[in-house]
Formats: sequence, C-alpha cells, structure tokens
Amino acid sequence: MEKALELRSLGNTGLKLSCVGFGASPLGSVFGPVSDEQAIDTVREAFRLGINLFDTSPYYGGTLSEISLGKALKAAGVPRDKFIVSTKCGRYKDGFDFSATRVTKSIDESLERLQLEYVDILQCHDIEFGSLDQIINETIPALQKLKEAGKIRFIGITGLPLGIFRYVLDRVPVGTVDVVLSYCHYGINDTTLDDLLPYLKRKGVGVISASPLAMGLLTESGPPEWHPASPELKAACQTAAAFCKKKGKDISKLAMQYSLSNKDISTILVGMKSVEQVQANVAAATEVGKDEQTLAEVEEILKPVKNQTWPSGIQQS
Repeated sequence: MEKALELRSLGNTGLKLSCVGFGASPLGSVFGPVSDEQAIDTVREAFRLGINLFDTSPYYGGTLSEISLGKALKAAGVPRDKFIVSTKCGRYKDGFDFSATRVTKSIDESLERLQLEYVDILQCHDIEFGSLDQIINETIPALQKLKEAGKIRFIGITGLPLGIFRYVLDRVPVGTVDVVLSYCHYGINDTTLDDLLPYLKRKGVGVISASPLAMGLLTESGPPEWHPASPELKAACQTAAAFCKKKGKDISKLAMQYSLSNKDISTILVGMKSVEQVQANVAAATEVGKDEQTLAEVEEILKPVKNQTWPSGIQQS
C-alpha cells in the first residue's frame, strides 16, 4: 500500500498543496525536447499519485511550458477545483517588464495558453532583476486588480536573494502578498531559508521552496555547464554524489527527502518531464524512514561549503 502524498496548508490562503509540487519548466523543452504526448502522460501520472500543484511561467521555453501544461491539464480531464496552478509575470523571453500594463496583459496571455479561466497564484517572477519599489507601488496593486477581476486568486513573489522578500513584505499591507517562492535555499547544502521562516509565518505568507537539487548540484550527473556555483561548491557536491553512489544510494532522493522534512515549507517544487521522474519524486516523499546515516555523512562532506550561495545571475533557459 502506497502512503498518500501529504497535503500542507499554504500560509493564510486556505489552499492545501501536495508536499511535492510539479515544476513545469521542463515541459517547455528547456532540458531537451518533450512531446505533447510525453507531457500529457507525465501530468496524468502526477495526478494519479496525488500531486495537485502545477507551477509554470511565460518565461519557461518562451511560453512553451504554459502551452504544453495547458494541453496536458485539459487532456487529464481533472475537475478544475481539484488542482492548483501557479504561473508568473514580469519575466519573458525578451527580458523583464513589471509595469502594470504588461503584467495585466500577461495574465490574459497566460490564461489563453493554459486554457484556464483563472490561475490560483500569480507570482512576480525573479523580482531582484526589476525595481523592488516598482514591484511594491505598481506591480502588486495591478495584481490586486486582477484578483478583484477573478483572474487570479492569490499573489506571490519569487527570486533568489532572500533579502528581497523582507524588503517587499515590510512595505505592503499584511495580506497583500500571499506566497513567496524561494529556490536553492532549502537543501542539504543550503538551509538559509530557515532563518526567514518565522518572519514569513508571522506575516501569514505561504512558502514554496524550489530546486531541492540546487539546480543540478545534488545529482549524479552534476550541474549544467552554466551553473553559477563556485568550483569549491561544485566539487564538494560531486564528492557527495560519488560517495552516495558508492554506497548504492541516490543523492537526489536524499536531497529531496531532506527538503521535505521541514513542515513549515508548504511544498517542494521540482521540475519533471517524465512518468519516471514523477514516480521517483513521489516515492522519495512517501517512503517511510529516511537513511539518516548516509544523510549525516553527506552533510559532513558538504559542511565546508554549507550555505555558500551565488549571486543572482540571469539563468540560461
């Protein structure tokens, strides 16, 4: 009997998210081609195994991720109130634009691509590349109007440096921003998000943590060429991955379980583009009992580089 995927509350939204969220950027053929058929099978499997959050952006694959996810959700035929879709605005293939005009137009384009009447969460995408004051004074008020119009249910902000969340949340009324999406800050090699969790909880803001594998650092195959981590951090992660492999363990599974263990994080978002990846992620989440010993040994290997982050750079798509 498979253990069911745990559902967790998202801040004050009333939404209950599966603890594993479906990152749909790979459906935009960002990491190699994905056919419509493959996308549909992958999303169907996600539903079958209890995943209910699907996250995308017009930036992923230059709108291809939204189009592909829209087709897959439609083909799955699941009632609309049984799943949660989050997309983003402000970051596009041709650059950043957080103006009220652009984000207002952006949601209509996204809804058309996703074949939906509304999205549950609309997030300002990678706000550190824009003006934070514009986000506060122009973008978020525009999103509030979209909320009133019923096109979106909740408002979020995303980015890499953790300081941006405090900056914005300290300057908008409590309850204006419902969700933050942080990435690469809650995993075996970096737990800096932990320090921010009590603050976010006080503000009633839900937390989505993405990239538990640190954009490929915590995988057997290693990160992509363009990965911005230091050579020292890359080398330590490579050593840890080789150590796990030698023991017959998978570092990605350990990393996923580590990230899932903090219940103050509503969901761990991980990119998926195949039925096998969905199964592996859900298996990691539903397995009873972690391999504490191997985890401790990996933590020891990564200790010298713990919480070493990298500057926010424009990621390759």
